Amino acid sequence: MASEVIMPQMGESIAEGTITKWLKKVGDVVEHDEPLFEISTDKVDAEIPAPQAGTLLEILVGEGETVEINTVVARIGEEDGAGAKSESKEPEPSPTPANEKSQESEASKSEGPEVSAATKESSTAEATPSVPARSEESKVFGAAGDKGTASREERIRTKSSPVVRKIAAEHEIDITKIEGSGIQGRVTKKDILAYIEEGGAKPAAAAASSSRQSAAQGAPQETGAAVEGSAMLGVSGWPAKTVQAYLSGKGENDTVEPLSQMRKKIAEHMVISKALSPHVHTLYEVDMSRIDQLRKAHREEFMKAAGGAKLSYTVFMVKAVVDALRATPVVNASLVGDEAILHGDINVGIAVALEQGLIVPVIRRAQDLSMTGIARAIDDLAKRARDRKLDLSEIQGSTFSITNPGSFGGLIGFPVISQPNVAILGMGSVEKRVCVVDDAIAIRPKMYMTLGYDHRLVDGATAEVFLSSVKRTLENFDETAL
Repeated sequence: MASEVIMPQMGESIAEGTITKWLKKVGDVVEHDEPLFEISTDKVDAEIPAPQAGTLLEILVGEGETVEINTVVARIGEEDGAGAKSESKEPEPSPTPANEKSQESEASKSEGPEVSAATKESSTAEATPSVPARSEESKVFGAAGDKGTASREERIRTKSSPVVRKIAAEHEIDITKIEGSGIQGRVTKKDILAYIEEGGAKPAAAAASSSRQSAAQGAPQETGAAVEGSAMLGVSGWPAKTVQAYLSGKGENDTVEPLSQMRKKIAEHMVISKALSPHVHTLYEVDMSRIDQLRKAHREEFMKAAGGAKLSYTVFMVKAVVDALRATPVVNASLVGDEAILHGDINVGIAVALEQGLIVPVIRRAQDLSMTGIARAIDDLAKRARDRKLDLSEIQGSTFSITNPGSFGGLIGFPVISQPNVAILGMGSVEKRVCVVDDAIAIRPKMYMTLGYDHRLVDGATAEVFLSSVKRTLENFDETAL
């Protein structure tokens, strides 16, 4: 008997995933819990194990395709029974009211579990009328349900994923006007994004109308609304033709590489953060002589106590940051609407560079950890991040973030805040510099550190108090803390 392999839900807020790579091909024998395919979501990348042992009979979703959670992506079973189950059939045309029942019955026999489920869901919605639900639906999706006359096809299409409904609400789009490519015309994320890019959203339509009117009157054209797709890259307020002229400048020797799911999400999050938070940065120089002295004196014994984890500059920085956050709790906060959430725990996100992008695993309750505990946590999270073995919970819930471009040689950086944090600290490389100490010329190891903060909640004076506290701790580090 064949077993269905579904797109798993990697977290409550995740509604879809992209298959980035199949690790097996049709006809391969797989063991139970053996890695079957790799997925990428907007939160985490992961290898998905086979739900049972057997032969991979059928792959239903190809590499690079994005589907909703619980979608059947493959089937595993005994090879002898593959024939009937591995046949792929196209969904039948939407039935007319006259022959709807017979068509539904026939479709449920021939189309497999996905279409049958969608049909049953639609039938249930029709059999149980609910005026309040229909009214609420009409607020988001348009007037299709205002008079209770929505067709079956319209109801199926409006039962889209949470991601699609959110995009529709943000752009005031009537989903029933979009030609869906999903099962029985369901609108997918790809459909609605294509619709927006073609100018289907209200803001884009209004801008186009304004431009046409200006052109007709001989007036200079004003810039339009943000162009979807280019908005992810930070281009907003430009006419579509101007944007396309910049974005389509491919030369004959150029290579086009589609962005990975992770890179798309990084781009999206960075644009959102810059648009949401008014960033301000302050820069301090720190004398790292004391830290270098302690590292040299305690390196060997510390590594033994920490299970092999190194006594790195980042370990000292996390400890100094935790102490400073205790003194300035508003920096360890989130801003939600008109409310500031002052977090009771200090969960420090540590940026880890990967080949395909960047990920920020979180050291939870860092205020309760010793220096060896901090070192073990950094070492463990960094290794598993590079091996793509982190759980979703381990990259969520940070209250403050640290990034270390100095490990690559960078001197000064102005990092972008990781939402919903209100601050992020960047570490530069430690280098020997000529300086004045007690009216004498000296050479000391120095490091620049930069604090980026959200000026909506964190004032300049508060940021200076915080960063000066970090500087003071590092330059006068207490040896007993090791």
